[in-house]
Amino acid sequence: MPGPCKEFLISVKAGSVALEGMLAVPQDAEGVVLFAHGSGSSRFSPRNNFVANVLREHKLATLLIDLLTPTEDLDYEKRFDIELLTQRLAAVAKWIRGESSVGNLPLGLFGASTGTASALQLAAQPQKDIFAVVSRGGRPDLAMESLPSVTAPTLLIVGGDDYPVVVLNRRAYGELRAEKELSIIPGATHLFEEPGTLEEVANQAAAWFTRHLPAAKVFSALSQAV
Repeated sequence: MPGPCKEFLISVKAGSVALEGMLAVPQDAEGVVLFAHGSGSSRFSPRNNFVANVLREHKLATLLIDLLTPTEDLDYEKRFDIELLTQRLAAVAKWIRGESSVGNLPLGLFGASTGTASALQLAAQPQKDIFAVVSRGGRPDLAMESLPSVTAPTLLIVGGDDYPVVVLNRRAYGELRAEKELSIIPGATHLFEEPGTLEEVANQAAAWFTRHLPAAKVFSALSQAV
């Protein structure tokens, strides 16, 4: 059984706005996963919260945060402004590094829909200590030019019946140069609403992160040596 988990409602300054999120840290956490939500979604996404619960059972802290304010989220163009979303995601990642409860933990990114593009763009930036990326039904094709620069091991999970997104993920997969895997879940559509499919997403994500996020003490030692 997983140990106790501490939860914190947090606010991160990003330019002229404050982004609200929920940080949850299980006892003896060995890594932290930052969620990049898709267009029209938020930290209250039931699917991402389901995945986050499973990650915490594997000793991974999670941060679900709104990258757009409620007013901004009404603007369709902002939902697809990958550059803006990436800047916001970078601000949150920087905040994590300065937070005492998780700042010494290796960082992974979980992206969904358009959030995948911002996660991969951030992972492609130099000197970004991102150790693993997982995408659920994502749009990595929206970050196509950045994909060859991604060094973090990347898992793309797509529903087998989400035909257009399967095609887009296959194209993006070919551009990735890092360790990578494309997982197509049979019978699943874009939102993974079919029985057992979201559980499969969560289990695959947990396995990927626990495999690729280095032990916290090793990461801490490397950070202090730089």
